[in-house]
Amino acid sequence: MKALVIAPQPFFTPRGTPFSVYYRTLISSELGVNIDFLTYGEGQDVQIPNVTIYRIPRFKLFGNVKIGPSFLKLFLDFFLIIKMLRLLLTNKYDLVHAHEESVFFAYFFKSFFRYKLIYDMHSSLPQQLTNFKFTTSKTLINIFKKMEDACLRSADAIITICPDLYNYVNTIITDKEKHFLIENSIFDKVNLEEANREAEDGQKQDLDLLKIPENKKVIVYAGTLEKYQGIDILISAFPDVIKNIPDSLLLIVGGTKDQVDSYIQLTEKLGVKESVIFTGRVPQQAAKYYTAIADVLASPRSAGTNTPLKIYEQLASGKPLVATKIYSHTQVLTDNVAFLVEPEPSKVADGLIHALNSNGMVKQKVENAIKLYEEKYSRKIYKQKLSNLLRLLK
Repeated sequence: MKALVIAPQPFFTPRGTPFSVYYRTLISSELGVNIDFLTYGEGQDVQIPNVTIYRIPRFKLFGNVKIGPSFLKLFLDFFLIIKMLRLLLTNKYDLVHAHEESVFFAYFFKSFFRYKLIYDMHSSLPQQLTNFKFTTSKTLINIFKKMEDACLRSADAIITICPDLYNYVNTIITDKEKHFLIENSIFDKVNLEEANREAEDGQKQDLDLLKIPENKKVIVYAGTLEKYQGIDILISAFPDVIKNIPDSLLLIVGGTKDQVDSYIQLTEKLGVKESVIFTGRVPQQAAKYYTAIADVLASPRSAGTNTPLKIYEQLASGKPLVATKIYSHTQVLTDNVAFLVEPEPSKVADGLIHALNSNGMVKQKVENAIKLYEEKYSRKIYKQKLSNLLRLLK
């Protein structure tokens, strides 16, 4: 089976959301699919067997592609369409696996090239226009809604990534058998070609890790520092944590320089600057190291419906997790596997203190979390779901 995968995003860059696309492609390759992978110019190539990567020009002068809708993405998608058409004219594909907005062009070309279409839906595109404040035009939003609905009905298979999106799609389509909930729940090491070349050449790959005092109880947040992640709530909770557990330390992994500088000002205002460490953006390996040395993991997100990718890795980590009690989390998490708290500083502080002190409760929650991951979200389960989808399309 030969497939064209289209990923309208910077691939591969740790600061974006390329992990889900990478893992879909990796597992499809393992299942015997021969893949041509079309993506933006920005990013690093990865090594996956049976996968050939095609890129449009980088257009460096326009800067980096940001998360969400943008005029830069519209510009880049024009070149993606041209490259896609060339590939379709020179190759015979059984499948086109379209991520996000690339489904619009895949839908258009489907009747001409007679391939089967997989719509990999990570979010509702008309909702994105509103959430990222790209437009307030009801006409434009309605056009996108009608286009998205048409793509959902026309697709031969649909992948959604969380129960909220799964339930939404099921209100639109009639053929539920073609719809698969495949969470972004695996986290194999990404094989970057550049890193592999350095290893082959004998070059040392320094991670430049921060030295964390051994006598501290370390709380780790790892991820982006966007407003909805609730970092302000986490930092505002920390004075109460220090008051109860003086040797605690908060390690915040990720974020741009501007974001980090802004949150440093908050730590100064609250008098906890000496007990909060920011790393800024780090390679995936470094983020995994910091997670591994944590006594407690935190996910203080304040808004959203899509389940964060990191939740699945946190479930499998063997570390206690404190997470806010919002729908983004509770689609996966329960009180049996995590310390769930309201997204308020005092409640987050209580959760962190309990997670650092309650040994018996911590052990039970951690065991339950690992069991839940193995039964519902592990690599074996993920691969089986994707195998079932591909079997449907044969």
